[in-house]
Amino acid sequence: MAPLGGSVRASTLEAAKRIDASDVLDALSEYRAAETAMLRRTRPIMDRGANDVLALRYVREATLRGPGMRPTELAALLGLSSASITALIDRLVAGGVVVREPHPSDRRASILRSTGLSEAAEVQALDDARRPIADLIESLDHDELETVLGFLVRMRRAMDEVARD
Repeated sequence: MAPLGGSVRASTLEAAKRIDASDVLDALSEYRAAETAMLRRTRPIMDRGANDVLALRYVREATLRGPGMRPTELAALLGLSSASITALIDRLVAGGVVVREPHPSDRRASILRSTGLSEAAEVQALDDARRPIADLIESLDHDELETVLGFLVRMRRAMDEVARD
């Protein structure tokens, strides 16, 4: 609420000045915890762990876009070691939801592709969990969307830089 005799804009600017990097980092941590909790809530429906759910989502999206995804790409997205990503991929392959295929242009590499098996229930569970988030995003105006998207892209780049160091 604006102070007496003051404008809403001045009040908003004063509040904005009080927000610092630690506030944003705290909000990001809280978001991350909420996202992890959401994945845990959907796990019983899909009978998979949080990393398995994320991996399946990444592989599914890569399969829709093109030839699939290399295991090293998936490991980088999830922040997993070579041994951990191998175990995760083995679980997904054994479950019949992912296949390993030879890479089309690199004989030394393989590609992961989604099989589409049991995706309907999993997609529905994720869609149900993501609907409130999609509703929120759809409520933003163009400028707000540009700001949020720009921030997230820059955050991703910053995280990628930290991961390379």
